[in-house]
Amino acid sequence: MQELEALFNPKSVAIVGASHHEGKIGHTVVKNIISSGYKGKIYPINPKGGEILGLKVYRSIEEVDNVDIALIVVPAHIAVEIIEDVAKKAKFAIVITSGFSEVGNIEGEKKLVENARKHGMRVLGPNVFGIYSAKAPINATFGPEKIRKGNIAVVSQSGALGIAMIGRVAEENIGLSAIVSIGNKADLTEVEILSYLFKDDLTKVIFLYIEGLENGREFLNIAKKKPKEKSIIVLKAGRSKAGARAVASHTGSLAGSDAIFDAAFRQAGILRAESLEDGLNWVTTIASSPPPKGKNVVIVTNGGGLGVIAADACEKYGLHLFNDMEVLRKTFQDVMPEFGSYKNPIDITGQAGGEEYRQALEKAFSEDSIHAILALYCERGDAELEEIRDAMAEVHKKYGNKPALYTIFGGEGATHIIQSLKKQGIPAFSDVEDAVSALYALYKVHEKKEEEKFEEVEMNEEKIRKIIEEAYKERRHRLLSHEAKEILLSAGLDVPPFYFVKSIEEAIDSANKIGYPVAMKVVSEGIIHKTDVGGVVLNIENEREVAEAYEAIMENCKRNVPKARIRGVEISKMLEKGVETIIGATTDISFGKVVMFGLGGIYVEVMKDVSFRVAPVPKKEIRRMIREIESYPLLEGVRGEKRKDIEGIVDSIYKVGMLVSKFEEISELDINPLIVYEKGVKVVDARMSIKVRK
Repeated sequence: MQELEALFNPKSVAIVGASHHEGKIGHTVVKNIISSGYKGKIYPINPKGGEILGLKVYRSIEEVDNVDIALIVVPAHIAVEIIEDVAKKAKFAIVITSGFSEVGNIEGEKKLVENARKHGMRVLGPNVFGIYSAKAPINATFGPEKIRKGNIAVVSQSGALGIAMIGRVAEENIGLSAIVSIGNKADLTEVEILSYLFKDDLTKVIFLYIEGLENGREFLNIAKKKPKEKSIIVLKAGRSKAGARAVASHTGSLAGSDAIFDAAFRQAGILRAESLEDGLNWVTTIASSPPPKGKNVVIVTNGGGLGVIAADACEKYGLHLFNDMEVLRKTFQDVMPEFGSYKNPIDITGQAGGEEYRQALEKAFSEDSIHAILALYCERGDAELEEIRDAMAEVHKKYGNKPALYTIFGGEGATHIIQSLKKQGIPAFSDVEDAVSALYALYKVHEKKEEEKFEEVEMNEEKIRKIIEEAYKERRHRLLSHEAKEILLSAGLDVPPFYFVKSIEEAIDSANKIGYPVAMKVVSEGIIHKTDVGGVVLNIENEREVAEAYEAIMENCKRNVPKARIRGVEISKMLEKGVETIIGATTDISFGKVVMFGLGGIYVEVMKDVSFRVAPVPKKEIRRMIREIESYPLLEGVRGEKRKDIEGIVDSIYKVGMLVSKFEEISELDINPLIVYEKGVKVVDARMSIKVRK
């Protein structure tokens, strides 16, 4: 976004609350701006006037020219008081000050933003540590002074974590294109920051730390527009229930369901890191490596055990170990000692030194059918580690035409070698699993993302709208089961014949039309668990049983739930056994409408074996969604059973996704079960809720 250019490349900056005292935030910010080599105008502001670090101090923002950025480092109540004066002078305010919504001061935060926006000023924060941009360059933070220029952008909701990351990336010799603290996100959000970074020539990889998303749908939409040459890695806090509670108290964020966050990121082609360690390993590897041109991975090692560990990790992460023995023999025969092994992992044995590694790696880099290299070295007591380091570094820099990651396993000497390789921008690790995990991340971010395609679903929208409006007229927010089925039928799902009846005569007539056997169940918004109160009768074979079932249902429900309003009975066709599945939809606080799929019974109730996607969902994504559940093999057919109609499930989920997207009023929906056969799927039972209308 062009309008954020002044935030990342400001020509002038004011520091409201600049301090004369070393160690204070208002002093550190001024010092960091100066030492970052910033070429624009700097206006420290403090009522005492005087001079800070050789710069004239102005007593008020009114004394300075218009500026691109005003950094606010005064207490929260003063920040609110002065914000309008600042807004008359600045395009952007970076409110470093804390004490707003994260501690319950929601009103103060709201007033801060409203008064800023009156004059067209945008607010970053509050509760942030500032911003670094290599473009200017400017280090307008109170974090570490020295930041190396590079191609990784960090966007962090946590100030403390962001500051710690500046220190960590400096130690790892990682270069940054930008680091942005977004704090409470009262105005500017990740969405606008990402929009800018997508167009920033310096940025190749974006590392995003978030604790919650209030604008999840908007975030997904912008993430899907990511240029193919850029990558996003997300570290989302609040994976556990305890973590989610901590998040809510930390920055006032509302944590949505973690499973839904997972699904949403996957859907948008965003890779989610499990830990900060993983995240940093991944972004540095992606930032310093070319994209792989194929799937074939080769491991070169001097220790068979280390190679086996790497091979196991590759299998775990789904990486393909190149296994063409003819090509491997031809490639490595000139460098393979007598007791070595051509079988991948390529074992050049414990006697291999710098020269042997140099030759083996050159062969791997030169062979076109090898697309990625994992080079492992197990430290030997008599080995010259510097020779190994030099061999790896020289070959890596000489070729650089394919991804190559290095693991040096050993003691203190190995640690020094790893640090030395990292300083040269070479991905190096002390742990094999970390290296394989980083290679997996590199493959994942370069996976081709297919364009989303949606086909129109024929729906009887008028009928659906009428059913919803009837429920609103009766001040109901839970639809009756036959109403839910009517809506699903109107949305194109396969719902077997059913009738809603209010007398024995109507029941008999309807059962005869459907054909026996039939099932009957009570219709009442006051009875959720119908079986528990005797409100369901199955396998009814004739007219006499219909009459008896009707009377029994009425009598049982009146006796067990005397206050419930009984509207009648629903009659439907008894279906043959098949695989019971569940399709659901709900409204997530972050992403809006989401759909869910799983196998019924124990799989959903006990094992929670379900998958989610943000609605609407294209059919290719639904197929991936279905394959994600652990019980998926039951649909493929096990123990001689034939494959079930998976495309029928895909079609049903697709229609549910389109339905809840088109009708915002539908807040929750359950099809439980959807019975799946070898050919065809059938809706057996359904529940549906609509939003409370204000």
